[in-house]
Amino acid sequence: MSGAQIVGDPFDNIILGGGAGRRHRPVAMRMGGDGVDAQVPRHQSPAPPVAAGTTNQRRQKQRAGAPRKSAARLPHPDRPGTARTMSAASTRTGLLQGIGAYTLWGALPLYLHLLSGVPPLQVIAHRVLWSLVLLAVIVVATRRLRPLLAVARGRTLLMLAGSATLIAINWFVYIWAVDNAHLVEASLGYFINPLVNVALGTLLLHERLGRVQAIAIGLAACGVLIFALNGGGAIWISLALALSFAFYGFLRKICAIDSLGGLTVETALIAPVALAILIVAGRNGTSAFGSGTGMDLLLVLAGPVTAAPLLLFAAAARTLRYTTIGLLQFIAPTLQFLEAVLLYHEPVRPAQLATFALIWAGCGLYAWSSVAAAAAQRRTSSPPAR
Repeated sequence: MSGAQIVGDPFDNIILGGGAGRRHRPVAMRMGGDGVDAQVPRHQSPAPPVAAGTTNQRRQKQRAGAPRKSAARLPHPDRPGTARTMSAASTRTGLLQGIGAYTLWGALPLYLHLLSGVPPLQVIAHRVLWSLVLLAVIVVATRRLRPLLAVARGRTLLMLAGSATLIAINWFVYIWAVDNAHLVEASLGYFINPLVNVALGTLLLHERLGRVQAIAIGLAACGVLIFALNGGGAIWISLALALSFAFYGFLRKICAIDSLGGLTVETALIAPVALAILIVAGRNGTSAFGSGTGMDLLLVLAGPVTAAPLLLFAAAARTLRYTTIGLLQFIAPTLQFLEAVLLYHEPVRPAQLATFALIWAGCGLYAWSSVAAAAAQRRTSSPPAR
């Protein structure tokens, strides 16, 4: 997951205010009387040091242009500190976008339950086609069609075909799970997903795996093994969702195309299959579209319901650290698990509880190690105090 480098830790930056869009004037540095580097615009010459004398003489020289000692501590829009403030503002926006994306994904079962009478393949087809309509409008409105066509070819197009296949499999398994009262297993799959991402990064991208992260992955593996050995007949749902989304993210990470363009090409590639599904359903008389105004509106809504969290996630990934994204990733499966137990009263067996306990322990270790690593990096990159 690539993105712009952020100054400081996002959880520190969200408390910083500040405007954006201001231009920075070049500044020269001089040492203030209290040991703080005061910043003076280049168009203004630094004032000479104040000579010893009476208080009135010092005041007169201060009025003549010598900055006060405390001036360096005052915020000013034209000082380099504004860059950190602008970074803080973009990080705060990215954090809200990430929370919004995972909250929408967590609430997705509420929408899918309204479509419980629609076959899963038709739901996927409507998600693809109406998403493509929405994305096409955005691409045309932002005048990005020509650059998109220039990039989507060769190896990039082949990788997008693979990622489109993976996300279609992920959508089908998830919709089938919700439609057949397996939301607990679905949420388990997305709890496993962050740990599968770490494993893929280690095996395929040769990223270094810390000891705590290795323990976290081991706990998750033990949980899955316990569930499988104790009659976890639907464990395939959890594994299919976790692996398909992890490999989807891996392909999108190494694919040389931006988020909007990649999502548009993916939906365009599987749109013919989606259209064929709806045509066959219409000829067989099993099409859900056209059965009523309410159902038709819900199916059309599948477009923004699908595209909105994906676009929010892509925007957040450009400004947030991978550590922060990894922590936000647990919002969706937590909401899904609570919905399964509290709203839809799905049974939770002892084997599932043991599995979730080990998965949650692994996720907790993963989150703790990520926060600790980010804090250590922040301490080593911070300038020494004067």
